[in-house]
Amino acid sequence: MRETPQEYTARMLRLAGTRDPLTTMAATPRKLERLLANRTPAELRRRPEPGKWSVRQIVAHLADTEVVLAYRTRMILSRSGTEIQAFDQDVWASEGGYEDVDVKAALVAFASLRKLNLAFVRRLSPEKRGRFGIHQERGKESIAHLTRMYAGHDLNHLGQIAAILRDSL
Repeated sequence: MRETPQEYTARMLRLAGTRDPLTTMAATPRKLERLLANRTPAELRRRPEPGKWSVRQIVAHLADTEVVLAYRTRMILSRSGTEIQAFDQDVWASEGGYEDVDVKAALVAFASLRKLNLAFVRRLSPEKRGRFGIHQERGKESIAHLTRMYAGHDLNHLGQIAAILRDSL
């Protein structure tokens, strides 16, 4: 059974905890690099169970969602209260061929976009970080809230990757 948008939000915020979200987000590319170092293509393609993503697919997803963060924050700044488009990650994975993505290229894209996004958010005043959009499924979300969600999202996927790779040993 899929979780509701509200359950998803609660889970991501719980994972983020009280840590500084930007610090958590800044650490993710290095953690990914360490997890992926010296892994075989078979390890990166292995799905922990049918219907679950492989490491390759998770890294492709992280790169795509970083593009989403860039877009959403800029749209919110251009018009507070703007609609935030939802997306179906499974459709993106299927239609985007995540199972065939070059993991190294996806990691480089993710790390580069993350660096740019963090620099962008850090330049924003607290007032600007408080600007919000209206997510189609989850409701009002400020830029500050989005960064907490992304910190939790990072921790969620890092944990999944670690578990998949540990299981493949």
